[in-house]
Amino acid sequence: MTILAGVALLAYLLGSLPTGYIAGRLVGVDIRKVGSGNVGATNVTRALGKRFGYPVFLVDFAKGLAAVMLAVIMAKAAQSSAQFVDLCAAIGAICSLMGHSYSIWLGFRGGKGVATLMGALFGINWITALIVCVVWIVVFEATRYVSLASIAAAVALPIAVAIMLFLKELPTPIPLYFSFCLGAIVVVRHRSNLSRLAKGTEPRFVRK
Repeated sequence: MTILAGVALLAYLLGSLPTGYIAGRLVGVDIRKVGSGNVGATNVTRALGKRFGYPVFLVDFAKGLAAVMLAVIMAKAAQSSAQFVDLCAAIGAICSLMGHSYSIWLGFRGGKGVATLMGALFGINWITALIVCVVWIVVFEATRYVSLASIAAAVALPIAVAIMLFLKELPTPIPLYFSFCLGAIVVVRHRSNLSRLAKGTEPRFVRK
């Protein structure tokens, strides 16, 4: 239990680093008051340009990856079973995503969690992560809606994990159980986007 608590706390604190907010403050902008008001990479890119948006995405991605990797290291250092290692990795992924979405530094508000989720997935199973990335890219290129691509990727996540489990690419079914939680968090964080998509008012991402 001590290890699980340590993993959860460390992952949450890593995830809660408000990268987008910090990027905005570097140029004197409160990113929460610009564009969609979201502190994620998409709104930062729209408001501040690629020079800030891309680094924000990379750091948010790294938060999820680091959380999972540190969780695995902590579990293996205790000479734990494969099931416990997978459990720690899953908790690291979820808590980093929760930290990003509900940051303690921003009054328990934050981004939509897509970049952090991608990083966590690459830490758990890179093949699954690639499948989810392909889904995101295909939907985005077809529609130019970042939100719709993110929701589609979140829905595809448990399906991709189930495929990997069926192909015996995952040692335990634990990632499958937690993949539903991870996908659900991302979908819930996009509920306002779903409403705008239904009304036809969701902005497309247009190349400048």
